[in-house]
Amino acid sequence: MTKKLSIVVVEQDRERAMLIVDSLRETGDYDIFVIAEETGLARRISERNPDVVLVDVANPSRDMLEELTLASSPMDRPVAMFVDRSDDGVTKAAIEAGVSAYVVDGLRADRIKPILDAAITRFHMFARMRAELQATKRALEERKVIDRAKGLLMKAKGIDEDAAYALLRKAAMDQGRKVVDVAGALVTAAGLLS
Repeated sequence: MTKKLSIVVVEQDRERAMLIVDSLRETGDYDIFVIAEETGLARRISERNPDVVLVDVANPSRDMLEELTLASSPMDRPVAMFVDRSDDGVTKAAIEAGVSAYVVDGLRADRIKPILDAAITRFHMFARMRAELQATKRALEERKVIDRAKGLLMKAKGIDEDAAYALLRKAAMDQGRKVVDVAGALVTAAGLLS
């Protein structure tokens, strides 16, 4: 059995909150929780730990965006924000905070589910990109360590690059470790000896 998608709806106006809740319930079976007060937003959202946060505000302030960022961790979950009006600075701040969907003057019952779906999809796309970027950075750092270790071996033993790498690889296999770990130990040891 799949887990219900949990959604926190941040909306002060009860009628608008019910419009959102009813619209969502028409399109699926969700665990929906409404937060009507902006005070303590960070704590209340964190306590619920939802899969998605949907915010409807007339005109978001920078303070609210900061609290929302702290509360909902836009880098950890999708956030869809519906606003009645906005300026360039607030729009930019919302996007930089990681809001997955930022919709101006767009809260209509028939648009909530498609926008929520788009926010979730966009969030997952950016999460994959962040993971790929981290993996690429890690690989680059590992490559630098291996290259440094090869350079140390080439200088100490008077061998070429291929032989230095073969030596690192053999040591890694003999020790049941990764090449980068053996290279890191060599670089560290060389640093201590110099």
